[in-house]
Amino acid sequence: MTRDVLAGWVEMTAEAVESARTACDELRWHEAYRRRWREVRAEAGLRAAHASASLEGARLPLDLVRSLATGTTSWATSSSSPPDDGARATAPLGAGAAPTGVQYAGGRGVDAQSVLVGALRGSSLVEALVPDLGAQQRAALPPLPQLLARAHTVVGAGWLPVDALGRLRTDEPALDQRGLGSSSTGLEVASRIDLLARTVATTTAPALVVAALVHAEVLAVRPFVAGNGMVARLVARVIATSGGLDPTGSILPELTWAASPQLYVAGVAGYATGEPDRVAAWVTAYASAVVAGATAARAVADSVLAGSLS
Repeated sequence: MTRDVLAGWVEMTAEAVESARTACDELRWHEAYRRRWREVRAEAGLRAAHASASLEGARLPLDLVRSLATGTTSWATSSSSPPDDGARATAPLGAGAAPTGVQYAGGRGVDAQSVLVGALRGSSLVEALVPDLGAQQRAALPPLPQLLARAHTVVGAGWLPVDALGRLRTDEPALDQRGLGSSSTGLEVASRIDLLARTVATTTAPALVVAALVHAEVLAVRPFVAGNGMVARLVARVIATSGGLDPTGSILPELTWAASPQLYVAGVAGYATGEPDRVAAWVTAYASAVVAGATAARAVADSVLAGSLS
């Protein structure tokens, strides 16, 4: 992955990238971001976590997720039930991406609630890493390998083995996202993450292209034993906000992916081939999801102003 390759992707997707940038710029001027941007960002983060967990197979009602996030209810006291499998549902890893998803640890299903709580913790991590709206300087992020490890530790705690948290795979297979086919193994995992980190550290490509690249590459490599999808989406969100694409920190491309998980996985699978046209198609689709995510964020901002969040 060289600067020339990235420059080619930017050129092939320039129109889509510009559309996404324009959508984010226009969102910035919504009245809610003058004084209530923290509320909008918090609600958007909650919805992003909800959608990301859904893509992992943890499908729970948004109202319940909001109650959990605000501490007004807990798993122990909640009488609400997910629509599918009951209040203590289990989720095949990456179920949104792979309909026949592989279940973790000898075939046992992973507790959907634990996955959802991990996604909510990931949303809190994003809040801690990205700059405030209107900040004069961009946030100083840790090197990408450290950011990936930290994100994985946060989202995987409670449903992955402690000794797997934040640790790159070696000989272990990736147990999630099977819809993407076989994953890298051994030294190739560390090598590809190192190359990705060096590319991100030196590129001058637009933030959208960088976010799309990191997102797809993490899913293609699957550097961790599981939870790779949530890590990919979390880190891409950090890059989009910190890189200046979405200073509001509230766009919701995750809603597009959660609504069409098969198309989402097909796009990543196309990227993984390395074919220029299919890589460009992924970046273009990513930009379209950002445009839709800006529309969704505008609806959240409207609701915050109207006091009608539900």
